[in-house]
This record gives sequence, C-alpha cells and structure tokens, in this order.
Amino acid sequence: MSQVPQVSEVGLATPTRKPGTYWRRDRLSGYAFVAPQFIGFLIFLGIPIALVAWYSLFDWHILRGTSPFVGLGNYERMLEDPLVWQVLRNTFGFSLGLVPFNLTLALTLAVVVDQKLPGTALFRTLFFAPVVVSLVAWAVVWQFLLQVDGGINASLQTVGVDGPNWLRSTTWAMPSVVVVQVFKNVGLNMILFLAALQGVPNEIKEAARVDGAGPFAVFRRITLPMISPMILLVSIITVIGSFQVFATIVVLTGGGPGNSTNVLVYYIYQQTFQRYEAGYASAAAVLLFAIVMVLTVVQWQLRKRWVFHEQD
Repeated sequence: MSQVPQVSEVGLATPTRKPGTYWRRDRLSGYAFVAPQFIGFLIFLGIPIALVAWYSLFDWHILRGTSPFVGLGNYERMLEDPLVWQVLRNTFGFSLGLVPFNLTLALTLAVVVDQKLPGTALFRTLFFAPVVVSLVAWAVVWQFLLQVDGGINASLQTVGVDGPNWLRSTTWAMPSVVVVQVFKNVGLNMILFLAALQGVPNEIKEAARVDGAGPFAVFRRITLPMISPMILLVSIITVIGSFQVFATIVVLTGGGPGNSTNVLVYYIYQQTFQRYEAGYASAAAVLLFAIVMVLTVVQWQLRKRWVFHEQD
C-alpha cells in the first residue's frame, strides 16, 4: 500500500518518513562523532597493547634477530628472578610514599590558596610553575642540590647538621626521588583541588557555622564529602602516574644505588635497550599494565564507600 502524502499548512504535499529514519540518523551521527576517538584509541592504545601481549609470548632478542615462541616462559622467568621482586617492592614503595604525600600536600596548598589571602596569586604560581618545567631539567637541578656538597647539605650545615649523600645512600635515595617527584607534580593537583573547593556552596558552610560547627568540623563534614569526586579523580591519576615514573629515576639515580630505586618502568627500559630482550620486557610491561588496571578498578569500586555523590 502506498503512503498517503501529508499536506502542510501552505498546501504543499510532503512525503512521510518511516518511523525509524530519525532514530537511525541520530545513531549514525553519534557513531560519526565517536569514530575519531575510537580509531585513535585503537591505533595508539588498543593495537599496541595487544601487540605487547603477543610479543610477551616470544623470546624476542633484538640483536640476535631471533624470536622463538616460548608461551608463558617469560612470565615464569619473572617469577624466578629475585630482582623482579625487589623491583616490585621498590615500585610499590615509591607509590606508597608519593601518593599520600602528594594528595595531602596538594589539598593543604589548595585550602591555603582558597582563603584568598594577600599574595595567594604569587603563591599559586610558584607551586604550579614546576608543572610546566621540563621534567629532565627539573631533575637535573635537583641532582645538583642533592649532591653531598650540594645546596641542600650546604643549607643544613648552616644549622650544624651534616646531611647524607642523598642520591648515593640506599636509605635516602628513594625518599629523595619521591620528594622531587612530588614537588614536580603537586601544583597540578593543587589546582584541581582548588577548583573543587571553589565549587562548594558557601551557603551550606555558612549554615553549618550558624549551627555551631567549627572550621575543622565544616571542612571534615561538608567540604571533604563534597569534593570527594575530585579526590577520587586525583587519586586515580596520581596512582597511575606513580607507576610510570621514569625520567626522574634515570637522571637522579639510574636505578641505584644497588637497585634500591629500580622501579618497574626502568626495569622494562633496561631489559629492552640494555639487554635487548624485547620479549621479556614485553612480559614485564604486561605485568605493569595488569597492576595499574587492578589498582584502578579497586579504586573505582571503593568509590561507593566514600565518594559523596555515589552514596545511597
């Protein structure tokens, strides 16, 4: 049966459209907008990750030019290598030192800047400036400062304290790297926290003060819950970044002394560009990916316990 044309108000016949035409057009438009991002993800993330997982099943040696299939042999080798366990301890130790220090310092600085005291603009600029500075240049400056006769120990000597050889001590090398990395990136987290703090309605805080709540109670009961989504975002970003530290390790310690600062990313670099064992390095990269993925999923699942907008 042929469709009956509709007549518009001006008397012109307009053909009717099938019921699903507009829905299909909207769906195609959505796919068109998503396609560039999806293609970019496949080219720069999806396919490389799949290839790394595939290469991890081969004993691929770059110089020999051989790549026999070994299955899970590279992963078994990792389990038997004592250096891998030390590298994992260093990696988790670095993350456990950096993440709480970074988040606490960034939130404290954001609260101070949010008070709108005189000089806060300069204060904010000073802490954000390292974010835009080259990481290598930043690490080189700190390498001079942390030498046994560098600026840090010279300052300590003025008050009668003999500082250690920070970067050549198995005790102080990792804390030194953590501090350098925190001061490099804390400004970005400070700005993110500051944006969240400025989004908290003043009416709610004023109502709490009228009810007798002190500054600490207002911050703990109102401010923190309302900025908890931003805390979740910053914590996920910071945790992922802590497992990807590389340039700071290379410039400051080179993984030493005695592998005390050798983390997983630097270990992957060693296996690939110093030992030329790309297959084994790919297995270590898969391990790093699995660790980061698990930690991210755990953080995301725990959001319902403490993120304000996720609570029932």
